[in-house]
Amino acid sequence: MSEKSVLYHIDGDTRVATITLNRPDKLNSFTREMHGHLSHALTEIEASNARAVILTGAGRGFCAGQDLADLDFTPGSMSDLGELIDAHFNPLVRRLQAMPLPVIAAVNGTAAGAGANLAMACDFVLAARSASFIQAFVKIGLVPDSGGTWLLPRRVGEARALGLALTGEKLSAEKAEAWGIVWRVVEDSELQQAAAQLAAQLAQQPARAVAAIKQLIRSSAAKTLDVQLDLERDVQRELGASPDYIEGVAAFKEKRGPRFEGL
Repeated sequence: MSEKSVLYHIDGDTRVATITLNRPDKLNSFTREMHGHLSHALTEIEASNARAVILTGAGRGFCAGQDLADLDFTPGSMSDLGELIDAHFNPLVRRLQAMPLPVIAAVNGTAAGAGANLAMACDFVLAARSASFIQAFVKIGLVPDSGGTWLLPRRVGEARALGLALTGEKLSAEKAEAWGIVWRVVEDSELQQAAAQLAAQLAQQPARAVAAIKQLIRSSAAKTLDVQLDLERDVQRELGASPDYIEGVAAFKEKRGPRFEGL
């Protein structure tokens, strides 16, 4: 495990990769260097035999978004936020959404700004009871980025998305669960174990089907029902000829657990 601003390891038995944002003294807020470390971790995981990913934060916070201390506020040479987003945050969100592996955000504390939207870009959000979600952008004169204006209304609806974005109010873990941001809230002491158990369960699922489910659901909002029905047919035809389908049916008939081989 590398002692950097992003730590990661892959469990050889469960085939679960765990990524830990590791700037606890800064609530794991992002710097350009940290983006590089996270990108490297994802590349290593994608090239491995991992079947599921956990993303969490070290210390008392999940991620506080962008570290403002990493930006230049000198008149005439201020950091271009558009360039920062284009170079780092947008590629990260796109990558998480497109990954064939299921990704679990284990939110262990504050998820603010881009940190809140990073969590929503994952497939599952498990939250410690003390966790909170804050669309903090308006408080410094900005709009939600990192997919916030797309992800948030699709999770909570337009009225709640506007309320959260325009007020910057803190949303508790329990309310985030009730509103559809969080899959499950667990006690703080149980978060990492709950994430590990869910990841291990997902790692046992047929990898090709998991990747196809992610792709179909992620892309459905931009498609008509007719187009989506045809896509479901095409993907089902492909998966229906796969070894995992044959194994799944055999296991069902034999009343045993399936042993999926994966991609």
